[in-house]
Order: sequence, then structure tokens, then C-alpha cells
Amino acid sequence: MAEPTDLKYTKEHEWVLVEGDVATIGITAYAADQLGDIVFVDLPAVGSRVESGRVVGEIESTKSVGELYAPVAGEIVEANDAVAASPELLNSDPLGDGWLIKVRFDALPELLDLDAYTALTA
Repeated sequence: MAEPTDLKYTKEHEWVLVEGDVATIGITAYAADQLGDIVFVDLPAVGSRVESGRVVGEIESTKSVGELYAPVAGEIVEANDAVAASPELLNSDPLGDGWLIKVRFDALPELLDLDAYTALTA
């Protein structure tokens, strides 16, 4: 699955869609593929504050357990309850219905563009 060009990426294999002062965050198709069948997702509570680069959740698959990092600092304004109830959404639609959290960020750090992320995963 090709990653979209309008997103930003992290070295921790997350994608970030910036709309105003809210960042929607998910894991990349590459990460979902590497994890294998995802069976559990732990997301932060709405209203909690997150710090950039810190672990904010967990993604468990039949192969391993991965950590979800916050690419931006700010307040969690929405968590995807559909993914928490049906973690397989991360495998079937990681760039759409499989988004994880929305954060109202304080400042947008420098993130990778598609070319840089593609080079990272090559």
C-alpha cells in the first residue's frame, strides 16, 4: 500500500495529517504490515496531555507489542473508539478508518515528508 503524499511521517512509523491546529495520527501501512495481525490497541484518554516523542499507547499483534509515540505535544481531543473495539482496522485501513488519535498541538515539530519516510523504510 502506497503512503499518501499529503501526510507527514515520523521515524517511529506514524503518519500525521495536519488540519489547522489538530493533528490526526495513525501508524503507516508499513508499520501495520510489519506488526502482522493486530489484536489489541491501547489509546490515551481524551483530555489528557501528551509530550512529543513520548509513549502514549500500545499496539499488540500476534507477532509483537509496539509502542505508539506522540509526534506532537498537546491535548488529546479524540481517540478512535472503533479501532479500540476492532483493532484489525489497523491492518485493513491504517490510513483511513484505522486512525488512532487526534491531538490539538502546541507547535508542529519537523516531520518527515514522503520521500524521507520512503528512504527510511527502503
